[in-house]
Amino acid sequence: MDEKISLEAIALYGDMYADAVLKGFFASRDKITGPDILKLCNVHQVNLFVIRELLRSWKDEAKKLKSPYFDYEHPDVREALDNFMGTLSQQISIDRQHFAPLLKKASSQALMAIFDPYDFYVMILTGKNNKLEVASFRDEIKYMKVNKAPLDRMLLRMEQRNMTELAGNEAFAVLDEILEEVNFTPEDVDDYIEQFSAVVPLDPASFYVSTAPVVPPVRQAPPPPPPAEVRRPTPPPPPVSTPPVSTPPVSQAPPQPKQHNTMRPPAPTGAAASLNEKHSRESRSSLGNNLHKISRIKDSLTINQKFMFTKVLFHGDFELFSKAIDRLDQLDTIQSALRYIEEEHASTWDRDSEEFHEFMELVEKRFI
Repeated sequence: MDEKISLEAIALYGDMYADAVLKGFFASRDKITGPDILKLCNVHQVNLFVIRELLRSWKDEAKKLKSPYFDYEHPDVREALDNFMGTLSQQISIDRQHFAPLLKKASSQALMAIFDPYDFYVMILTGKNNKLEVASFRDEIKYMKVNKAPLDRMLLRMEQRNMTELAGNEAFAVLDEILEEVNFTPEDVDDYIEQFSAVVPLDPASFYVSTAPVVPPVRQAPPPPPPAEVRRPTPPPPPVSTPPVSTPPVSQAPPQPKQHNTMRPPAPTGAAASLNEKHSRESRSSLGNNLHKISRIKDSLTINQKFMFTKVLFHGDFELFSKAIDRLDQLDTIQSALRYIEEEHASTWDRDSEEFHEFMELVEKRFI
């Protein structure tokens, strides 16, 4: 993978788009209402994500209603509060200062859902404390219209199994299964590019950054210095003639060749040789100083890494990925880890890919 999405570029364009919409709407108004929000932007997904943010705020405020003197959990009180909050939700009135951050966040998240749905799924599945609550998940996707099909199927599966919450790892595995079942392909983006560009010109290429390694320029050797002027030496005076002195011959041993230290570490042999030579020689020298040892690879993986490694390196097989990580965490040396990867998995891996190098970097951190 030579390119990846840039969250900074997404946020930058989202802010520009939101600023243009804000300028147009608040040029003649001081407040925005609920009905105004639903028809504010030409990209309907942005409007829905603003409503979703307001729903979150609405629920957070309701949770603050606690008291040591009154029973807010009593059914009659709960019913009255629900009616009150329902009425309040129909009375949305927000000035520009408080509405701007809501619109900017909604714009960026809509761009993520459209142009980078996989990373957007990861953000949703992470939830709070690495747990996905079914009730909140249902509310999250209620306001999602773009690339929604896998999440709808995931919610249905959790409801059929009577789940109330799901650990992040398990949620990731369920989504991975679903993506394989439906052979999911993200929606075409051309219509969305046109809609965004009607407000602020949009070039999707600006959302991606290259991950290819930067090759330093080859330094040219300096030209050799000009030859110095050659001066002929003055010939020495002729030697003084003396009678020869007879001396016995001295027996000399033949000259011995100069000894050099030829001890080198043994070259790697067997199946692990190619990984040792390619990865260790090229990567360890540049990464070694920046690595921090980890006790277990499994505990250090983010949801995004699990998703990425499973899809790219383990062909969508989350169980195979999990078994490989467990095995690597049981091994004692980097040599045995490289041998295991080479023999069991790496024959089909693209060893120039970003995923390969990130995976191998985690393996190094386990053994340094």
